[in-house]
Amino acid sequence: MALQCVILAGGLGTRMRPLTGAVPKALVPVLGVPFADRQLALLAGQGVERVVYCAGYRAGMLHDHVGDGSRFGLAVAWSDDGEHLLGTAGSIRLALDRGLLDDAFLVLYGDSYLTAGVAWAEAAWRRSGAPALMTVLRNDGRWDRSNCVYRDGRVVLYDKSRPAGRLAEMRWIDYGLSVLTSAVVAARVPAGAVADLADLQRDLSLEGDLAGLEVHERFYEAGSPAGLRDLEAYLRDQGRAGVGT
Repeated sequence: MALQCVILAGGLGTRMRPLTGAVPKALVPVLGVPFADRQLALLAGQGVERVVYCAGYRAGMLHDHVGDGSRFGLAVAWSDDGEHLLGTAGSIRLALDRGLLDDAFLVLYGDSYLTAGVAWAEAAWRRSGAPALMTVLRNDGRWDRSNCVYRDGRVVLYDKSRPAGRLAEMRWIDYGLSVLTSAVVAARVPAGAVADLADLQRDLSLEGDLAGLEVHERFYEAGSPAGLRDLEAYLRDQGRAGVGT
């Protein structure tokens, strides 16, 4: 059975205001269709069967829209941060403490539309023997600021602060799809703490415990106005204006 997929959908979506003033970012329309519908249809088409939403801002609206996921051919479970958002890693720890997570799982941001197949990432993680994996794209500053040093199947440094002494090596960017184990989360993210997934992944990279998989297809996202424009242009070009992959 394929790994379950955790979708991080708790953020406030401030870059997408005023659209996110009334709805969570995952429900922002993309060519007239809520983004979550497109993302879930894409995941189902790639072989994902089970999803856990880590939700926060306007979580009730997202829950009411997606429900149990059956109309997408998925089984969807829910973990809601409540009024106090815990950050990306903190919300994963909360889902773990609620008994929702398997021993290993995929992690995807709630505004990411990634055409590289998730089965490829899962297979690479299993081969690596590492407790975590990050997919990376050779970016060279094209779509956002590069933040990774990748070498021989390992992310040897992931650091969004981009230390000056390593900038020349930082030619890759986090593609937006990762694999984590529950053991790593339990050991490194305190229960109830506000914690960022980027900090956890940086520490893993520094300790040699972050496997890497280089993908060659650009990422799309609906978390910024420019990203939304690019995604809609891609979908029009692919003839995918309706719901689906």
